Amino acid sequence: QVQLVESGGGLVQPGGSLRLSCAASRSIFSISVMGWYRQAPGKPRELVATITSSGSTSYTDSAKGRFTISRDNAKNTVYLQMDSLKPEDTAVYYCNAQRPYNAWGQGTQVTVSS
Repeated sequence: QVQLVESGGGLVQPGGSLRLSCAASRSIFSISVMGWYRQAPGKPRELVATITSSGSTSYTDSAKGRFTISRDNAKNTVYLQMDSLKPEDTAVYYCNAQRPYNAWGQGTQVTVSS
């Protein structure tokens, strides 16, 4: 199994940036896909971005052009660079791993407000 710990969340003004980190307890080299999800109060959890072991990425429409997912296998870490943040990006952001392991982090709060 693998344990995931998110960090980097916080309070930021609209138009600002944050970089979220997801540190894994073991190598992520063999994990087929890792991703970031988010959940706003009263709303279902939604997929924000994914990255495969080969480096292919995908994004939800609202994140395209503003967010960038990346991975550093040497550091066992996945990142989510968030630029041009909007109030509607406010949510708890969760890291996820799938195949052959399945795991969720505890989440990190991102609040976009002036």
